[in-house]
Amino acid sequence: MEEWAAQSTEPVGLYTPHAAPMQLAWYTGDQFPEEYRGDAFVAMRGSWNRKPPSGYEVVRIRFERGEPVDFEPFVTGFLMETEDGGWGHLGRLAGLAMAADGSLLLSDDTNGVIYRISYEDGRTAAQSAPDAPTNVGDATVGMTHGQASDPAVGVPRGDLAMDILEAKDGTIEVTSPAFEDGASIPPTYAAEQENISPPLAWSQGPEATRSYVLMLEDPDVGEDAPFVHWTMYNIPADQTALREGVPGQPRLSLPEGTLQGRNDRGSTGYFGMRPPKGDPPHHYHLQVFALDTELDLAHGASRAELLDAMHGHVLAKGQLVGTYQRS
Repeated sequence: MEEWAAQSTEPVGLYTPHAAPMQLAWYTGDQFPEEYRGDAFVAMRGSWNRKPPSGYEVVRIRFERGEPVDFEPFVTGFLMETEDGGWGHLGRLAGLAMAADGSLLLSDDTNGVIYRISYEDGRTAAQSAPDAPTNVGDATVGMTHGQASDPAVGVPRGDLAMDILEAKDGTIEVTSPAFEDGASIPPTYAAEQENISPPLAWSQGPEATRSYVLMLEDPDVGEDAPFVHWTMYNIPADQTALREGVPGQPRLSLPEGTLQGRNDRGSTGYFGMRPPKGDPPHHYHLQVFALDTELDLAHGASRAELLDAMHGHVLAKGQLVGTYQRS
């Protein structure tokens, strides 16, 4: 050990273990204040088996006269603690680069999003994403996603949302150009493949419809069924289709005003099929509900919060069921 120590270089700084640094970018631009020039930013992917988790943030390494002197969090908010003492995450960071204009680009490979971090007029810029379909959003330095935890309001597990919520006026027909009802879902939409959401369409709800809710659930899991793969709410009443590959942003610009909730993986937006190997085909229920109201919920709502808010407001409902089995 003494010989090994003699050949080793002492670290100049220490960061929390298990954080998994993915990419480093030197800041040489002039959009940020002068004090940032020459510093380094590191995208920390985050741990999956450490309690409490570490990482899930961008760290700034401050330099003075060419020497590193300090670590400090720069972009945070991807990690949340639940009321039962567990942890969930809203993204896992991967790539990091400085753009030509001096802003930073940060990729999240859980939600398929690239954040642009910029500085304008002495404050952080956090404008909404453009109206065109895009997987690029704006982030705020020190941002926090304000996710609501599951309050355990007594909504039962085991039953699908379709079976829990009663409809007042009728049914909705739900279809997809990617697969027929009762057929196998193409592997493209599975978690271990491209992990993108399938295209969907549904029939118009009753005249009093004010918004739609979408829920994708798997009732065939071994414990705590159903597994929630995707929730969207406050979909505008004039919207009756979703394109393939909806990005994982908490608030969408297309359809405008639509919010996405927390899936059972702990992230926001869509999480594809991934049943255990050896299991028979699991059934995935894409359920659409027409509501007579818009829900007063923040983005990132849990299944329990969503079902509780929907109670008594469902005008019509329908579902498309697909199957998937891992080889």
